[in-house]
Amino acid sequence: MNIYFAASIRGGRSDVEIYEQLIKYLSNFGEVLTEHVADKRITSTGEEDPADEFIHSRDLEWLLQSDVIVAEVSTPSLGIGYELGRAVEHNKRILCLYRPQEGKRLSAMIAGCKNITNAEYYTIDEAKREIDKAHPLMSIHGRQNI
Repeated sequence: MNIYFAASIRGGRSDVEIYEQLIKYLSNFGEVLTEHVADKRITSTGEEDPADEFIHSRDLEWLLQSDVIVAEVSTPSLGIGYELGRAVEHNKRILCLYRPQEGKRLSAMIAGCKNITNAEYYTIDEAKREIDKAHPLMSIHGRQNI
């Protein structure tokens, strides 16, 4: 199974440690096409070498090759919103993981989309349990949505 992991890069890198743990855990279920998201050398200015057009084309190709999208959406990101919109457009199975924070709410465009499964978590162990809950449905033979 190909997994597209989406998380904030230019929107902020404060959760990169969480991304690393989630990607490591997701690799138990298949190939994570976007392991670079957890690279601590990537700052909030993004990747250093590739041009924006290259990144867009590469990431969109990976998104379309994926069987499931798992997104950590606690840090708002225009890129993740774009990726999720494209994933919905292509009928991908989508799981969004979100840590509730005082004074912030998950975007209504994500929370209100019936084609996206949203799961709140506070700890990495809770996030892993949410992935485990979704796992049987992440298979190619599962439902259209996680």
